[in-house]
Amino acid sequence: MFQDLLLSQIRKKNASKSIIEEISKALDISYDAAHRRASLKSKISLDESVLLANYFGLSLDSLFGQANHGFISIQRTPQIHNENQLEEYLKGSYKSLKKILNKKTAKVFYSAKDIPVFHLLKSKELCRFKIYLWLNSFSKDKDSTPFHKFYPKLSTVQVINDLIGLYNQVSVSEIWDITTINSLLKQVYIFFKKGKIAVKEAIILCDSLKIVLKEIVSKAVLSNNNYRLYQNELLLVNNNVLICNEYERALFVPSGMLSYFKTKDEEICDRALKYFDKQTENSRSLDTYTEIDQDLFYKTLVKKIEVLIRLLKDEKTCA
Repeated sequence: MFQDLLLSQIRKKNASKSIIEEISKALDISYDAAHRRASLKSKISLDESVLLANYFGLSLDSLFGQANHGFISIQRTPQIHNENQLEEYLKGSYKSLKKILNKKTAKVFYSAKDIPVFHLLKSKELCRFKIYLWLNSFSKDKDSTPFHKFYPKLSTVQVINDLIGLYNQVSVSEIWDITTINSLLKQVYIFFKKGKIAVKEAIILCDSLKIVLKEIVSKAVLSNNNYRLYQNELLLVNNNVLICNEYERALFVPSGMLSYFKTKDEEICDRALKYFDKQTENSRSLDTYTEIDQDLFYKTLVKKIEVLIRLLKDEKTCA
């Protein structure tokens, strides 16, 4: 069963090439020996399975999950405690995503409980705040550095720019609800209350968010681009992300801030894709709104930001 699945995945990966010749190269064995393995006349050993998986870019854990019904294989992201580890995490994310998204048929489906970080990181101030937030949340040591003195490394920002470029080049469908903006506003307010961010800085972040939202809406209302923003008032969005191309899929399920469980299990990814398709059918794409409704959508989000700005100013006055 396992060998059948392994060979099936190899054939999918190498539809235009001779599977026997490729196995022969991967295992450094003769054509006849490769033929016996491809025809199931000889068993593929565990060591050979590892070599083939590495050669063809396959996940043995995922294949094991397919061979054993009821089990799925997941991969968790590493823990982060400092900026160097964050940078390595981002580099690993870019490398992992690029394998799937660097195809013309690549697509991203995002159930956005929070504003997708790819949008926020385009803003210099919001990018700086998100990195500051992550490091303060992950670090084992209590860092007393205030926000106005914090600046990320240029190498970290460069990796972030690479991730943004990757996200912008593919077809993206995001599902938002009216609470998608809430998490970021709460984070800004909490850091203000902790004395990490001054009122002036918090208001600058709020103003930057308005600009980002305006750019998102402006992009979403165009009917001739690869970005679709759907609004669904009934769906409980959860930050699940499905990425796929014509050859493979991967589902990312959040397990904490900037932490995900990843699976390439075919059945699970197929279910996720059907779920996303069903939800987009039951949602409204922003490009189908009238101009009045598009403006109302944006203003509804901005009102939430204005409420926070007033709260910040009031608390400063009372302090």
